Amino acid sequence: MTPQQAIEALHALPHGGHGTLDRMRALMNKLGNPEQNLKCVHIAGTNGKGTLAVMTASILQKAGYKTGLTISPYVTDFRERFQINGEMIPPQALADLAEQVLDAIDAICLEGGDSPREFEAVTAVALLWFAREACDIVVLETGMGGMYDATNIVPHTLVAAITRIGMDHMEFLGDTLVDIATEKAGIIKEGCTVVCYPDQPAEAMGPILTAAANAHTTIVTPENDDLVRRKCRPLENYIDYGGYQVMLKMPGRHQGWHAAMAVEIALTLWRNYGFDISDEAILDGLKEARLPARIEVLRRHPLLLLDGCHNPDGAAGLAQTLADANYEGNLVGVIGMVADKDIDGFLEKLEPCFEKVFTTAPTTPRALPAEELWKRARFHFDAEVGGSIPETIRKAVDYADDHNLAGVVVCGSLYLASDARPLLLEEAKN
Repeated sequence: MTPQQAIEALHALPHGGHGTLDRMRALMNKLGNPEQNLKCVHIAGTNGKGTLAVMTASILQKAGYKTGLTISPYVTDFRERFQINGEMIPPQALADLAEQVLDAIDAICLEGGDSPREFEAVTAVALLWFAREACDIVVLETGMGGMYDATNIVPHTLVAAITRIGMDHMEFLGDTLVDIATEKAGIIKEGCTVVCYPDQPAEAMGPILTAAANAHTTIVTPENDDLVRRKCRPLENYIDYGGYQVMLKMPGRHQGWHAAMAVEIALTLWRNYGFDISDEAILDGLKEARLPARIEVLRRHPLLLLDGCHNPDGAAGLAQTLADANYEGNLVGVIGMVADKDIDGFLEKLEPCFEKVFTTAPTTPRALPAEELWKRARFHFDAEVGGSIPETIRKAVDYADDHNLAGVVVCGSLYLASDARPLLLEEAKN
């Protein structure tokens, strides 16, 4: 099996079917339960999971630990989902491990069992690789939930981190913050320590506190007064958290809180579990952590910025960042979204940002057609259908040039970010 055949075979597996870990248990049993040998930092939440995962893994790597990392979804390369010490899984290793997982799935189906789903199989590949490579610690990002997420098969969670809870994936997780937070808090296990985002909605805190109490564990939350934002250039992010002063590569006030959470995770691993993590490792890890399409500045003058935000909370973070940088109302937006998101809530948060918006559609069967998005966007912006992604980016860049605007922001979906990033990188050379 070639690497591409392996990826296609994983993608061909069924989707959906949430609400149980039975399929994942059956699959891991067939594979010899490699997850039993892994120590984990487990991250759930609605926004910021990937950023926090990358920051935490970067710190652990700088501390000298062989660190596994899962990211979901990927932006430019499927192998981004599986990393050790910042390096993606080798293509042939992916092919070999995927074949092993697919053989196990075939055996389950022949025995009359329910076929594991795509994300479950992808998670199994990651856990197999981390165990085979004898990782000292693994940083696991959940897919969308927590309690019944495939990643929750791991038994040895040292730290359970909960980023900000918001309204997303309601068809699977519930239509209230209480329901969603209950699902996310399902990663909290007996004996672990919980690190929580500081600006958590009040409705979400109840289920988190309940889960922590039931697991007889403590919650660590960064203190508002301990995070200071130092003066820096627009779209830079120089923070001081409890004396840890560092320039982050990812702009945004919310990224400061993710950095604070990463610091608290590192300190928890040091204090509670004996990990040797120096202050220098924390600072160097935060300084070097980066992730594509998280308010990613690809060019400053004129501005080209890419963000994978796709729900109202993510849009609010982007809008706040643009306002802090004094770009509000002086930009052109390129927006493409999938159909099952809170479209109007997302667009409303971005109203102050753009003088003009062009709509497009990401390359996914779930995409909302550009014309349908325009029908919604015209109530929030001066909006126009852009067409294909290359056509839309070209129109937006030309409009910004012709009207002497500060630049272009592309947002609305990580699928769109995957499509647009190579085009924007090429444009940034001009």
